[in-house]
Amino acid sequence: MKHLLVVMDSLASIKPYKDTTVALLLEAQRRGYALSVCTPADIWLRNASPAAMVSSLCVSDEDSDWYAVTDRQRLALTGFDLIMMRKDPPFDSAYLHATYMLELAEQQGVPVCNRPQALRDANEKLAALWFPGCIPETLVATQAERIREFVIEQQDCVLKPLDGMGGRSIFKTSAPDPNLNVIIETLTAEGRQAIMAQQYLHAIKDGDIRVLLIGGKPVPYVLARMPGKQDFRGNLARGGSGVPRAINAAEQAIAELVGPELLRRGIWFAGIDVIGDRLTEVNVTSPTCVRELEREYGINICADLYQLLEDSVMHQH
Repeated sequence: MKHLLVVMDSLASIKPYKDTTVALLLEAQRRGYALSVCTPADIWLRNASPAAMVSSLCVSDEDSDWYAVTDRQRLALTGFDLIMMRKDPPFDSAYLHATYMLELAEQQGVPVCNRPQALRDANEKLAALWFPGCIPETLVATQAERIREFVIEQQDCVLKPLDGMGGRSIFKTSAPDPNLNVIIETLTAEGRQAIMAQQYLHAIKDGDIRVLLIGGKPVPYVLARMPGKQDFRGNLARGGSGVPRAINAAEQAIAELVGPELLRRGIWFAGIDVIGDRLTEVNVTSPTCVRELEREYGINICADLYQLLEDSVMHQH
């Protein structure tokens, strides 16, 4: 029996009907894996040997009482056949340190999805800049004056931190905005950390489109996350609504450009965000929207991921 460890947020914090990690656990269980879970704080090193305090798990596809923890024990990470890193951002020092510990497990023969080095390299905001022909006008800077100049030049802008998720701390602003200075001061921590400023894309009215990539190839359906009436953000966590539909030509073209580079880096599961014909983010830590697409189209995205890992990754270790 293969043994899977999922490194994730606490089980009690999960909303099973919408959580992709739950879909991954359910599919692994269907495939006969023994399931274990832990948080990054449960992992430690003794010399160069990574281990963790893990909980054994059984899951069911229910909205409540969806999991049962059977025991809790110390296990060496090298005893697992596969580790999935599914901890949500922020990508802080605790997350960073967890990737180093998981990388030691990887070096000792355990495949980790996505690869720990790739998680460090692919900042979810900055990785979009690897594909400059696809992105909106973008500035990454710390200095308030430079950010303000960019906002004046672009007129309507979105300002966001480099380490967040789910639409957290994203501001839409413009040159006449009386709050512009305080937004910049807040996001840059008074000029101590870089932020991203992007041209505001009016195509957001047609949705912030999540395209899922498995092994560098796009799933043929996407989730258009539509902003609510009281917000400009399409994020489901901020009141947006998800509308499943088939992938269109612009999204397909961006995915075909982005996918091979992500695959080369060991990012086997990603979610890219597209507004209109522009790439805005590359999500590699804990991409979501699987549940909505599987439910709508009767497909099994998670099965495709496990098949890829079993065929192309796990047998190499």
